[in-house]
Amino acid sequence: MIRSLLAGHVRTAAAAVLADAGQPWPDGLAVQVEQPARPEHGDYATNVAMALARTLRRPPMQIAGAIRDRLGEVPLVARAEIAPPGFLNFFLDWGAWARRGTRYTPPAERAATKIVVEHTSVNPNKAAHIGHLRNACIGDTLARLLRRVGYKVEVHNYIDDLGNQVADTVVGLLHVPVHGDHHRFGDFCWDVYARVNQAYRDDHSLAARRTEVLRALEEGGNNTAWLGRLVAERIVREHLEDMAEFGITYDLLVWEGDIVRQGFWAAAFDLLRRSPLFVKEETGKYAGCWVLKQPAEVGAGSGGPAGTAGAAGAGTGADAGAAQAGAAAADGEAAEAYNPDKVLVRSNGVLTYTAKDIAYHLWKFGLLGRDFRYRQFGRGLWTSAAEGVSRPFGRAHRVVNVIDRRQEYPQSMVRLALETLGFTDAARGLHHVGYGVVSLSPATAARLGVDVSDGRSSYPMSGRQGIGIKITDLLEQMEETIDRERTRKAGASSRAIAAGAVRYFLLRFHLMTEIVFDIEQALDIRGNTGPYVMYAHARAASILRKAGGAPASPPDAFPPELTEPERLLLRQLADWPDTLEQSARDLNPTPITGYAYQLATLFNQFYESTPVLKAEEPERTFRLWLVDASRHILADVLDVLGLPAPTRM
Repeated sequence: MIRSLLAGHVRTAAAAVLADAGQPWPDGLAVQVEQPARPEHGDYATNVAMALARTLRRPPMQIAGAIRDRLGEVPLVARAEIAPPGFLNFFLDWGAWARRGTRYTPPAERAATKIVVEHTSVNPNKAAHIGHLRNACIGDTLARLLRRVGYKVEVHNYIDDLGNQVADTVVGLLHVPVHGDHHRFGDFCWDVYARVNQAYRDDHSLAARRTEVLRALEEGGNNTAWLGRLVAERIVREHLEDMAEFGITYDLLVWEGDIVRQGFWAAAFDLLRRSPLFVKEETGKYAGCWVLKQPAEVGAGSGGPAGTAGAAGAGTGADAGAAQAGAAAADGEAAEAYNPDKVLVRSNGVLTYTAKDIAYHLWKFGLLGRDFRYRQFGRGLWTSAAEGVSRPFGRAHRVVNVIDRRQEYPQSMVRLALETLGFTDAARGLHHVGYGVVSLSPATAARLGVDVSDGRSSYPMSGRQGIGIKITDLLEQMEETIDRERTRKAGASSRAIAAGAVRYFLLRFHLMTEIVFDIEQALDIRGNTGPYVMYAHARAASILRKAGGAPASPPDAFPPELTEPERLLLRQLADWPDTLEQSARDLNPTPITGYAYQLATLFNQFYESTPVLKAEEPERTFRLWLVDASRHILADVLDVLGLPAPTRM
């Protein structure tokens, strides 16, 4: 990792310059090493001299020169130069870099650290849509990334089989007739869910039936609970089929019903009762509820601060949430997330989602003193179960939860529960990776029958209204587009390329950006897209096939003068380990898509401007080696992103 290597040497030299002046290292100062935009300014550069100018009271150029003089020999560096107004620029010995090895090897000690990544966790009540797919693509890429940098990773998919949405679908199946030509059960339930939420508005008696279903699901062992389990399990299998099309897999399915019925919450409740932050309210709007309070609120009296009651009452009082009909009732859990006082057990004894999530996380970290039994759910996939075998799941050192940014507060309450129980290491090891939701562009919304006459810039998807783009529908449309535009059909299938295109599209936006999804834009396979990066890998493989293979090792000597395309490509290849490490530290896969696009672009520019197969020796051998190095790193990048690395397209 060249950036960290250079940063370490620069810090040592700069610390010596500071010591000569009797100055300590400034608090909070980190040595930043970047790649200059213009290659004549070096392969890497740092501005640390300018950052030290105020401390040393000297011109930055003088400080840069003093640091350079203290550097001595730095591995892989051919020379270091200073440049106005105080940069220290490094020019690499690319032959030494190549002989050292271009492949990234993670630190061996990381294999002892286990990270549980939870993602997808779609309500098992209807077909999945593209918003769910963004979650799954982010989570799966993070799992791949963390494995690539050396950690032991276990992937969970949490199945909320006791929640409001499953109850709605069960009520709809029992009481709301739906007709139509549906190829899959999840698609049928998509319409059932929309129709039952419409029926709630017209028939308030259905709300009481919804309450009965929720209770029956949680109790288990009855007709309704079995129907709910059959519905959830069938839809989960369809969700897994959808995700498999995009290379997304899991190690363990954890069912909320197992958490409740196998005593996980009871064990968590016993632990929480030892905390002064977990109290049963005797008066006020939360009377009879068990509440987890913010630390500053303890002793300040019952109830939350003024202005928080609106959504708080939904579902927290005796039967308040259950008595609400239609969308208001369905939104009870989501709205409750914003209360400063977090209700964990309602006055009617029904658990909130966060209560079960706390129990789940205590188990994830191996702190609950209980475990599930497990059975196989498919090839390589296990599920929690009432009966089965023992397996070494959970007991994580760190936990990463991929949940949209609207769930930041409930996630903070899980962390607070860990802290108040004294599990500070676990609290520090709990990471919430939030992201912006996916909405629809006006054109796409209108295409789906949404009234767009109000002229908004985007329109949210709504399962209750049946508005959204199902994953299967999007993939089929993308496959048709790619199949229509391909001139050759050898190599990767159009469906595999389509899945890669969709996956890349959902990953390339900043995590917190709301994606305004437009079908026409997503179907465009030119520019910064997955197919563009996949094609660069296929092109590199084609060159090597025509050459009869790649050189067995780096050339003994690099050309004395590199062309600009060669040097820019080498710089990009060298930056892959640092990109991996930084993305893993930040738990952010988006920079990898930026790296992938830049690498594919630089490789294409190199190939189009620099002869390879027709070059004279020794340039031909060097350039073939450069093509092979590019192919290997492109394959590594594509694997982390979860895209195919085709040798033909």
